[in-house]
Amino acid sequence: MKIIDLHDPKRVDRPPDDVEILLSMGNFVHDEFLISKVELRLYNERLDSKLGVFSLITSFVETNKGSIEMIYDEGFRGENPLKRATEFLISNLGISGLILRSIISLREKAT
Repeated sequence: MKIIDLHDPKRVDRPPDDVEILLSMGNFVHDEFLISKVELRLYNERLDSKLGVFSLITSFVETNKGSIEMIYDEGFRGENPLKRATEFLISNLGISGLILRSIISLREKAT
C-alpha cells in the first residue's frame, strides 16, 4: 500500500529536487510496524521574483505495511529549506513524532 496524503497528489508526481535521509535500513519497530526508511523530500514548485522559491517539503515513511508521503512544510522558506527542516527535526526529537503521525495515517487509510 502506497499512500500520498496530499490534497493534490500531482504535486509529488515527479522525482524530488532533494532528499534528506533520516533513517534507512532501520529495524525500528513501533507497535506492529517495522520502519525501514524515513526521509524528508523537497519539491521546488515555483519562483517568485521577490519571495524566492516556493518549497514543498514532504515526509516519507516506509514500513512493512506500506509507505506514506505527507506534507511536512511548504512556503517561501529561503535558502536551504530542506537542510533547516532536517536539523530542526533531529535537534527536537521530531523524528519519533513524524513516525507516529505516519503510522496513525497508515492505520486510518487501511480501514
